[in-house]
Amino acid sequence: MNLKKDALKTLKDTSRTFYIPISRLPDGLQEAVISAYLCMRAIDEIEDHPQLDNITKVKILKNISLALQAGHSSTTHNEMTEVIKSYQHIIPEVSYRFAEWALLAPPSISARIWDATASMADRMAYWAENNWTIKTKSNLDQYTFSVAGAVGLLLSDLWAWYDNTQTNREEAIGFGRGLQAINILRNHQEDKLRGVSFIPEGWQLEDMHNYARYNLSLGDSYTKSLPKGPALQFCQIPLTLAHATLEVLILGKTKLTRHDVMALVAQVCR
Repeated sequence: MNLKKDALKTLKDTSRTFYIPISRLPDGLQEAVISAYLCMRAIDEIEDHPQLDNITKVKILKNISLALQAGHSSTTHNEMTEVIKSYQHIIPEVSYRFAEWALLAPPSISARIWDATASMADRMAYWAENNWTIKTKSNLDQYTFSVAGAVGLLLSDLWAWYDNTQTNREEAIGFGRGLQAINILRNHQEDKLRGVSFIPEGWQLEDMHNYARYNLSLGDSYTKSLPKGPALQFCQIPLTLAHATLEVLILGKTKLTRHDVMALVAQVCR
């Protein structure tokens, strides 16, 4: 199996939601977005790993960052992976294979993807060192930028690289923040069990709903400004699902049903 097919299979196994819009992207852009998504997923799996202590998470994340910072056109998979070889038995396969995902990126945009992943790994290491302490809205904004708003900026760069699609970068950050706010709302009970809360002190769920709604409104503006093409097709699906998920969470449900997801995706993809 070639690397692209293997990466698509891994993508489908790790995120059916993002597999759908990514699988519909044209060649070139598809490899770039797969590379970016799986690199981010690789470090996200380490940040969220239930069996790793924070000190170990910090070491792995910083090592991945350094490996990507040292990357260049002739870097091999083995050279890039060497820094986390001793952790192979304790981290998920998608994380250990981060170098393969990084090297899938087209050469003309790979440095941007590696830089974004390295920077995010460093920021995740910071939050692990501080046990994801969120006391204020400013802390929440810092965290949601660290792990999602910055992804919005990377996507904007990928659209511009592929076909010169121009975007509002503040709205791109809101797009990422909105999606992350939905994840926080979906997982806040599980997070509590591990002694972590991403909801600022003194906030009620309604405040978090409003935070998500505001950032999703920026995501709406971001998406509406996109011309017809692959960027628009990509962004519509996760944004539509995020809005729908927020509504069911407000009603006290835990998530969309699989039937709901497929119906919404079919509606967007008409």
